[in-house]
Amino acid sequence: MPGIADAYWGTPPIARTVATAVFASSVGVYTHMLSSAPFYFHWKLLWAFPPGIHRLVTSFLITGPDMGVLFDTYFLFTYLSQLEKNNSKFTRKEDLVWYLMFVGAIIITLNQIFTGAGGYLQALLIAMCYTANQDQRGQNTHFYVITIPAQLMPYCLLLVQLLFPGGWYMVKIGLTGLVAAHLHDFLTRLYPEFGNGPNLIPTPWFISWIMETPRLNKTVYGSATVPPRGGPPRGGPLPDSWRSAGPGRRLG
Repeated sequence: MPGIADAYWGTPPIARTVATAVFASSVGVYTHMLSSAPFYFHWKLLWAFPPGIHRLVTSFLITGPDMGVLFDTYFLFTYLSQLEKNNSKFTRKEDLVWYLMFVGAIIITLNQIFTGAGGYLQALLIAMCYTANQDQRGQNTHFYVITIPAQLMPYCLLLVQLLFPGGWYMVKIGLTGLVAAHLHDFLTRLYPEFGNGPNLIPTPWFISWIMETPRLNKTVYGSATVPPRGGPPRGGPLPDSWRSAGPGRRLG
């Protein structure tokens, strides 16, 4: 068990947290331990009392039924880990958090307009698959028993949806994820690179502030403050310029 726990806590934190939430929520719903009602979104529920703001997040937490619980969780963790560890667009954790927020908002908006769907995990999977494979253009990957160019993976996932009941409906949901991921790529990479313009959706300052705010860690000796990343060392009350000026000398 310690080995399993160490392996679990050694995984990328954002991927680990999201995949765990998706797996736990889906198991709870499909075993009837949890009601499915709070996990689906409709814009009218934002004006209910109390407002259903939590649905902006919970609508991405339910997988497909049966084996979908395992497969969807696995693909979610795989693609999110690739983005968190190996993608040049997300050099900071807050950049990945902002990506999930932006793509999620576009997915919700498109589905509310065109499909009426209330659950969006499949669309998010397609979006992450598209983004994760943009850095692998020119490479090959395995899709079941065949080898395909890496950039075709999200389209293959969409085609597979057609083999299941309600396939066309699921394809339409998946397409909203593809549009959301492509829009993010255009605004953050294509337009700055080829249009000589700025990144049109930079990570908001408040996300960085939240993630870099000092935290208190409980230790056996009391509480210890963890400074923000890149912050000055906490070596005493004197300014850095004073501390770096060399040893002090008594006057007189």
